[in-house]
Amino acid sequence: MAILAVAVAAVGTSGPLIAATAAPALAIAFWRNVFGAAALTPFALLRHLGELRSMNGAQWLSSLVAGVALGLHFSTWTPSLTMTSVASATAFAAAQPIFAALIALLRGEHVSRQAWVGILIAVAGVVALSGVDLRLSVRAFSGDLLALLAGALAAVYMTVGANVRKTVSLAPYAVVCYTTAAVVLAGLALATGEHLTGMSGNAWIKILGLTAGAQLLGHTLFNRVLKTTSPTVVSLCILLEVPSAALIAALWLGQVPTWSMVPGAALILAGLAVVTVGGAAAGPSVAARGTDHSGAPETADVTGQ
Repeated sequence: MAILAVAVAAVGTSGPLIAATAAPALAIAFWRNVFGAAALTPFALLRHLGELRSMNGAQWLSSLVAGVALGLHFSTWTPSLTMTSVASATAFAAAQPIFAALIALLRGEHVSRQAWVGILIAVAGVVALSGVDLRLSVRAFSGDLLALLAGALAAVYMTVGANVRKTVSLAPYAVVCYTTAAVVLAGLALATGEHLTGMSGNAWIKILGLTAGAQLLGHTLFNRVLKTTSPTVVSLCILLEVPSAALIAALWLGQVPTWSMVPGAALILAGLAVVTVGGAAAGPSVAARGTDHSGAPETADVTGQ
């Protein structure tokens, strides 16, 4: 539980750090993936070089597809934090298990009745919270939609990646995914004219903190506890990222959520908790495939933001 607490705290810094970093959104997303890949590459080469060489075409293709989805996830999640509040963006992106369940249904997998109840509760929360932000501004509502799209892209990334992780170790898979995501983000930056360099020293420090915290530390610790803790328990703990990020944003950035936001966010969290437990009851294929919005891949279809 102590390790889980540290991991939740680590992933909870993701949204506030991004919101506080004075740098283009695509640059933040690009460099966190570059640094994440760089940190894991030595380990992947020293411990898994043979595995990298023996990966077949299907494994490489799936890993690349997962990396593309991860890059697109970051390209929507990161700018959403500059358009709406950290609390709202984190809550909407956390809705990713809903899309994971829908993808599972499209793949012919069973989705339990309890999971559907949770989806309906969470959708009600999405409608309520987006209505609050729409009354604030069209920009905030647009940020909500971007964060929701980020959750959908994370579900695609995790669904594809979960299949690869059955036969490929974490380090080589993560290196391929992070590198591919960085290439996608670099391409998007080139297409939109967004600069990837020229940030201040303070911005670089925050990007490094984002990489060390949400991208590596939170994910690594979540995988550590998966050896002795139920994936469902870990998934439920990951939902604590939403209030954790909101608290950090309130204390550090002065983004104090209004009381009108609480019912919608609470419904989203309650619905996702029901989906997680319902998915676990239905089987591991539907059980809370999550992402920490850092996009870190996981050992058992579970990770944090």
